[in-house]
Amino acid sequence: MSGTETIRWGIVGAGRIARRFAQGVAHVEGARIGAVWSRRPETAAALAQECSAATCPSFEALLASGIDAVYIATLQDSHADYACAALEAGLPVLCEKPATVNAAQLERVLDAARGAQRLFMEAMKPPFYPLYRALRAHLAADPIGGIGLVRAGCSVANVGADHPAFSFEHAGGALLDIGVYEMFLAVDWLGAPLDVQTLGRLGTTGVDTFASLNSQHERGIAQLFCGLDLHGRGDALLAGPLGHATIHENWWNPVRATIRYADGRTVELDEPFEGGGLNYETAHFCELLRAGALESPVMTHAHSRRMMAMADAARAALGLRFACE
Repeated sequence: MSGTETIRWGIVGAGRIARRFAQGVAHVEGARIGAVWSRRPETAAALAQECSAATCPSFEALLASGIDAVYIATLQDSHADYACAALEAGLPVLCEKPATVNAAQLERVLDAARGAQRLFMEAMKPPFYPLYRALRAHLAADPIGGIGLVRAGCSVANVGADHPAFSFEHAGGALLDIGVYEMFLAVDWLGAPLDVQTLGRLGTTGVDTFASLNSQHERGIAQLFCGLDLHGRGDALLAGPLGHATIHENWWNPVRATIRYADGRTVELDEPFEGGGLNYETAHFCELLRAGALESPVMTHAHSRRMMAMADAARAALGLRFACE
């Protein structure tokens, strides 16, 4: 693909996150929505009309519609099947988090990407935000030493009872719906998990409604929480021997950070974002696609594997196994 060619996206699914993705594409130079498909034709038609895109009558029709890349925005129980089918059809895939429900499904997707020699990336937005990139650059130039502790969490108590996060059938729950963000942060700064200890509870629908994780990693310890029955939208802490950095709430849509050094200095970072935030990961994916890359150097396949390993271990500790497994 040439550097000047417009990348035409096909969207699988037409819910809230698909609409946010489409709005973000409008802020990405050299990208547009080409086609939309959903199991609900009326929502697909509405989104397609908003994007001046085609509505496809089937998933297979979407894959054959002349698009250049696929964005999967369905519920997580279907991610693996759609991703494998798109990759095997020769199309690169950006897949909403979590990439799959478990590690076995993830390996199936990565095998499909490797076999087709096509780009696959899990859509994990925080590392592409201007604030997160500015924080990484600042800590590289003026370090707080090796990060040895990551603390982060989010719990949202006002989610409607009909929200997919409460669906056992669709592999909902706090860990896969919210906790993957915190798991990313731990993996990104501390490396692979070595041990995951989990306390939590299951709700009336059978999914996890709260979980607290203490995890040992290659380079330190993480303290994480996620929930659907308590209200605790929060910040994130990165601690090193020479100071600590706070990413202020909501840390997963980061705008501000404060670095406090052991020598008494304080540095404030303020980096507003544009376009809703999903545009940054989309722009990164488009750059990779034009460069012929098969994997992101930022949101790597190793990141996805390590996050999935944490989620699998946490669910196992809670005795939670989904119907789709």
